[in-house]
Amino acid sequence: MAGAVSPAEVSFFMQAVFSADIHHTQLSMTHTLSDERDLWQESLVIPAGVASISALILLLQVAVRIKTLRSERGSDADLNAETTVILGDPEHSRIRKHVKSLGGSIIFAYRCARLLCCLVLLALSVVNIFASTSRGARTGHSRWADLSICGAYVYTVLLAFASVVASPRSSRTACRHLAIVLVLTWTVYVYRDVWPLATFTLSPLDAREGWLLWLKFTLLSLAGVAIPLVSPRQYIPLDPNHPMEPSPEQTASLLSMVLYFHVDPLIMKAYRTPHLDFEELPPVADYDMAKHLIEHSFPHLDPFQMKKDRHLFWGILIVFWKEWLILCAMLVIRVVTTVASPIGMNRLLKYLETGGEGAVVRPWVWVSWLFFGPVIGTVAFQWYVFVGSRMTRRAQAILVSLIFDHSLRIRVKSEEDKSTGSSSQPSAAATPDNVSVVESTENGLGDSESGNDDATVGASTASLDSSAKDTQKAKAKADDKSKSTSPPPPAGQKTKNLVGRLNNLVTVDIDKITNAREFIFLIVMVPLQTSVCVWFLYEVLGWSSFVGLASMLALFPIPGYITSLTQKVQRERMKKTDARMQAVTDTMSVIRMIKLFGWEPRMADQIAQRRKEELALQRKYQILQFSVVVSNYVIPLITMLVTLFTYTVVMKEELSASKLFSSIAVFDLLRRALNMTTNFIPISIQGKVSLERVQDYLRNTELLDEYTTMAGGNHDVPASAAPLVEIGIREASFTWSNESDGSVTLGSSRRRFTLRVDDELIFKRGQVNLVIGPTGSGKTSLLMALLGEMHYIPSGPDSYVSLPRDGGVAYAAQESWVQNETIRDNIVFGSTYDEERYKKVIMQCALERDLALFDAGDLTEVGEKGLTLSGGQKARVTLARAIYSSAETLLLDDILAALDVHTSKWIVDKCLKGDLVCGRTVLLVTHNIAVAGPIADFVVSLSSNGRIASRGALDLALAQNLKLQSELKKEKEELAKAEHEVDPVEPDAPAPSSAKSGKLVVQEEIAVGHVEWTAFKMYSKAIGGSYPVLFWAWCVGGLFTTNAVVAIQVWFLGFWASQYEDHDPKEIHAGFYLGVYSALLLLLTFSFGTSWIVWVFGGIRASQKLHQDLITSVLGTTLRWLDKTPVSRITARCTQDIDAIDAAITRHTFWMIDATLDILIRFVSVVAFSPIFSIPGGIIAVIGGWCGQIYLKAQLCVKREMSNTKAPVLAHFGAAIAGLTSIRAYGAQEAFKQESMKRINRLTRAAVPFYDLNRWVTVRLDALGGIFASSLAAYLIYKANIRASNIGFLLNMAVGFANLILGWVRNVNELEVNANSLERVQQYLEIEHEPESTLEGIPPAYWPASGDLKVEKLSARYSADGPRVLHEVSFEVKSGERVGIVGRTGSGKSSLTLALLRAIITEGDVYYDGIPTDTINLDALRSNITIIPQVPELLSGTLRQNLDPFGHHDDAVLNDALRAAGLFSLQSEEDEGRITLDSEIASGGGNLSVGQRQILALARTIVRQSKILVLDEATSAIDYATDAVIQRSLRNELGKDVTLLIVAHRLQTIMDADKIMVLDAGRIVEFDSPRELLKNPQGLLRALVEDSGEKDALFEMAQGTSSS
Repeated sequence: MAGAVSPAEVSFFMQAVFSADIHHTQLSMTHTLSDERDLWQESLVIPAGVASISALILLLQVAVRIKTLRSERGSDADLNAETTVILGDPEHSRIRKHVKSLGGSIIFAYRCARLLCCLVLLALSVVNIFASTSRGARTGHSRWADLSICGAYVYTVLLAFASVVASPRSSRTACRHLAIVLVLTWTVYVYRDVWPLATFTLSPLDAREGWLLWLKFTLLSLAGVAIPLVSPRQYIPLDPNHPMEPSPEQTASLLSMVLYFHVDPLIMKAYRTPHLDFEELPPVADYDMAKHLIEHSFPHLDPFQMKKDRHLFWGILIVFWKEWLILCAMLVIRVVTTVASPIGMNRLLKYLETGGEGAVVRPWVWVSWLFFGPVIGTVAFQWYVFVGSRMTRRAQAILVSLIFDHSLRIRVKSEEDKSTGSSSQPSAAATPDNVSVVESTENGLGDSESGNDDATVGASTASLDSSAKDTQKAKAKADDKSKSTSPPPPAGQKTKNLVGRLNNLVTVDIDKITNAREFIFLIVMVPLQTSVCVWFLYEVLGWSSFVGLASMLALFPIPGYITSLTQKVQRERMKKTDARMQAVTDTMSVIRMIKLFGWEPRMADQIAQRRKEELALQRKYQILQFSVVVSNYVIPLITMLVTLFTYTVVMKEELSASKLFSSIAVFDLLRRALNMTTNFIPISIQGKVSLERVQDYLRNTELLDEYTTMAGGNHDVPASAAPLVEIGIREASFTWSNESDGSVTLGSSRRRFTLRVDDELIFKRGQVNLVIGPTGSGKTSLLMALLGEMHYIPSGPDSYVSLPRDGGVAYAAQESWVQNETIRDNIVFGSTYDEERYKKVIMQCALERDLALFDAGDLTEVGEKGLTLSGGQKARVTLARAIYSSAETLLLDDILAALDVHTSKWIVDKCLKGDLVCGRTVLLVTHNIAVAGPIADFVVSLSSNGRIASRGALDLALAQNLKLQSELKKEKEELAKAEHEVDPVEPDAPAPSSAKSGKLVVQEEIAVGHVEWTAFKMYSKAIGGSYPVLFWAWCVGGLFTTNAVVAIQVWFLGFWASQYEDHDPKEIHAGFYLGVYSALLLLLTFSFGTSWIVWVFGGIRASQKLHQDLITSVLGTTLRWLDKTPVSRITARCTQDIDAIDAAITRHTFWMIDATLDILIRFVSVVAFSPIFSIPGGIIAVIGGWCGQIYLKAQLCVKREMSNTKAPVLAHFGAAIAGLTSIRAYGAQEAFKQESMKRINRLTRAAVPFYDLNRWVTVRLDALGGIFASSLAAYLIYKANIRASNIGFLLNMAVGFANLILGWVRNVNELEVNANSLERVQQYLEIEHEPESTLEGIPPAYWPASGDLKVEKLSARYSADGPRVLHEVSFEVKSGERVGIVGRTGSGKSSLTLALLRAIITEGDVYYDGIPTDTINLDALRSNITIIPQVPELLSGTLRQNLDPFGHHDDAVLNDALRAAGLFSLQSEEDEGRITLDSEIASGGGNLSVGQRQILALARTIVRQSKILVLDEATSAIDYATDAVIQRSLRNELGKDVTLLIVAHRLQTIMDADKIMVLDAGRIVEFDSPRELLKNPQGLLRALVEDSGEKDALFEMAQGTSSS
């Protein structure tokens, strides 16, 4: 083949390639060999030689097999038993079993047919020998050659017979040998008798046999080619003992595998059904199962299984060495076949130019070459992609499993950013719900603010950078931060942590590693293709090609330089994108607060400003990208121009159509090689960096002590001398990091913290052991030491640490950890379900009321990160898991911290005192001594230096620690305070689930079918701007001009070449043609460049408008809609979908228009010269469109399923990493590994058909393109009377048309997939909205001058068709009055506050400072009324930004507000961790306690200077001191004209109010001063006071207020 591709004197090259048989025949035109010729030069001897070699190998295989069987004990007995069973069966049953063992009736029938063919071939060969002998036609060596081929057929008959009757294993061996012998014999006959038919000078060597020859060749083609290609393959399970349902890929024939016929059933099923379900996808092949991949690869990749330490890169090469060899081979074939079209075009045009003079090969060969060359190249390249994608899937599964397995060995704390303390502050500073979640990002799972389940983050925790990789950089920074107890950085300043790092490894890094497999392009394809192109050009254009190559090399740095600039701009753009996304995310997370404050316009302006900065860089990025595209396109054209100039002007050579058009095609190949280089170098570099990150994680992450010992590290822990039944520690120290090994050594206080047990600490078995101590004393560390999570440093030979695990260990982390499963599954946690025990656990853990709120009860899915549960609910589910388990030892880490006082008392009384805990050993870490103290049998008190302060009774611990006594006193005050709540609020109560099945409604609106035209219409209007006609005319007209000029360029070059046929070369002015060509090149560049730039500006305009419309729409919606819509959905629209509009949709729409015009122009060009070809061209277009249509339908279905199966893999990984300590404590590592493999297998099941569908459509569309080009060539050569130059032009157009079809279909597919984002954005533009602001709604400048509030017959409902929640409420409040609002749950307190702000549907009149509120714009109304909810929300950023988001006040005003609100009275100036204006606040205020948040909200109210303040009082969530400060500030620091409405839950906070409003069922039942209301013995307030338990104090407060 390599000889055939030479464009110079092909006939001589052909003769050199083929053997001396044909050369001799060509000279003598006889069919006999000279007697002097050796027998081994006769090609018919080759099959016999191959058969002989095959027989020798077969004998060796049989010998090895016999030896193996003899060495296996009992094998003979087993074989005899099997034979006995078979012989005892009836004859037909034996045959049926045998046929089944060979793969079934179809495979058996093909083997029988092949046996028959071999028998007939043998018979025909024998007949031929006798016939030749009788005629005397062959003598000497020829007769021996005939006998040798006959012997080869005898051997094939024996093999074919063995393939039918032998055992399955022997049959498969015989089939392989048979296939090789037959196909090589077929190849010999092709060479002898078929190839000569393709030439003008040769004739078949065996032509004397007549019809017998072609009968033999037909049978040989059938037996040696057709049957091996079309016969199904037998399914051979990897594990014969556990066979699985085979995948279609495993039983498909070779032809089906190459052309993807096995995908046809899936394609048609998807085409006929609206949506393809996951269960309808083909099963996973057993060699793709995660278990097999792990067993096969871990010995080369896992540091704990590798025999020889090597880099991860070499391990991957070893695991996939077969795949790498296949990839290299396919790329070589691809390169060879890419020159098929240029060579075919060159030889065809040369044949036409010379009239066939001197031609050796017939034209139909080159015509077929135009078809078979690209098709073979496509098949080879698609097999490359098939093997590569399969390798990618396997590598992803292996690396995810590898990282996951290794994560089960690491020391969690060594990678985390945590504070020194071992547990959080008391319940007053409850652990935020969002500190342990794994944030979802566009690429999968991203960084989270906190890493694992057992860490503790309270109001005073510090967050430190502790990445092992950045040790030295972080050390100084960590040392500084460790001195401070300021709040941890918010989401905007994410610190590296374990969960975030690992999730980046399994998403971003693994994707980059697998994508970097394309580095093989740079090693194999680019140099080889460049070399072949240069060689071809040299053969055609001489040394001028080197001039062109030199110009290309000179210009090559230009796109590289522009690419580097592009990457810099891209990095800056991503920073701006992150800032905009952060602003959007923060805004959406506190959107209710923004609406209630009337901040919508100003927040929209802030986001718009960040969006403007982002899009400015996006515009710059797009223009630079355009420069890269243009340079990659123009450089080959300039190279061609320089080459032609040198060839015609300098070398004075004549230009012909055959030289010109083949050169154009080759220059295009050079352009592709240039593109590949610029594209794949950055990908390869990124892959290397990511591979180093994974390598670093596997090698340099600190492990638990037990794995350090296994890895052969230095470990000085002696054998434990502890009694097997004791739980305790003797003479040992524990640190969070093994600093002696140098693996991870950070200077943070967390790492320097040491837990020391100087003597012996033994916990009491079967009793409740309490662990208490101040924050940072090491309470959590004590539990971690027992669990083996800390580094163990023995102090002497008698040291030990003991936690017997025989009876089981259960662990409840202080930072609650739940999986994305049902509540029941989280509690049962793999144990056997016992309904009676389960119900007891639910009751004792106070979950009954919570489950009743969910329609699906305990079958409700908790969602990723437990998003359907509150912090308290997650804490109780975590506790329930430990209680339900059968473990004898329970380690409970501050389980009461996230619970209110009522629930804490219930847990202690019902659960820890209950029958399910009785007799079990409990180690309870807690701050809530007042609640948990009474049940303690043994108390361990820790001091702040990490040592044991006391052990024994609680009184002993209190006597030695005055701080503990103080805390106990405060807790008792909080207990008393909670007992006097009028309306006990359950902060844990979530919104009821709307899904009866318990499934979360997260799949939302799944679009089935194609994207609606209305979405594209919306986008086209946005991109068209104010002058849509001009915009579209310029863009489409410019692209049309560009593609038309490209076609004219090609035609003009052909026209130039044709001049040499009609004129003397001296008459042709090459400079003129080069000038015209250069002018066309400039016109092309100008038209394309202006179209691109106009399109980029239009795309930026569309992105800005749609983003602004979306933000405005969401900010302007109703609270009711926000209640029904998860924030995550809103955020996804504003981030992922907008990102798709910014990049993918803009890009794919442009290229779709460009490709469509290009295809049309090429097709019209072909039809213009040969109108008759419009019919076959139209047919091919219709077939191609139909293939594309059914492909799109199936691909959308499968892609959706793949997305649905990918998320659970990442979610499970993230959840498992977040709960590593819990998993290890329960000993559930193996169960989690199995679950991970199960989810990976589901992902593989969806991914395999997804990739196969791409291969299916590519092969078919490329084949259609090849048919179009080759059929046009045949028509032009044999039927049309057209000049060679025009034929070259048409072939160029046809080949380009064929190549464009696939790209167009794929582009449309990508556009449709991404256009789903347009639909999703459009959905949120059409939601319900609140009234928009108008000029008439702007209030007077003086308003409000006072806080007067008058309400007349106010009714309210949450939806238009919903019931009333307020019923004609009327009251009046004078400016400056304090009004308390009380009532039972559901009485309408919250509804009243929302109605005053017009946040729900209202009827009636509300007058604020004399003006009806329904005549005022909503933003003006809400800006002048401030609400402080129970748990105020704060913005991400500094405290200054929270108090004054829009920069209207100076620091003096803000500090005065903080002082007035009481913040400074709670902290001293010397406190390094005090909150200042520069303190960072996490999103939502998650790093502050509820009390601190209420103080800051109060300070914000003072800054806003609202005349009406509504406070929803917090109760048990606030500690006593903070509550006192807030009450004092409310009474003394607000302006005298500020009207205060307090939604109260405790009577003592409002009994000194001016008036009290008592609500019941949405109606005002009482409204007057406290003194007057208490006079009514039948009044509701009087009843509440009587039942409160502090009746006298409340009466005294009321009387005091009245008298004053």
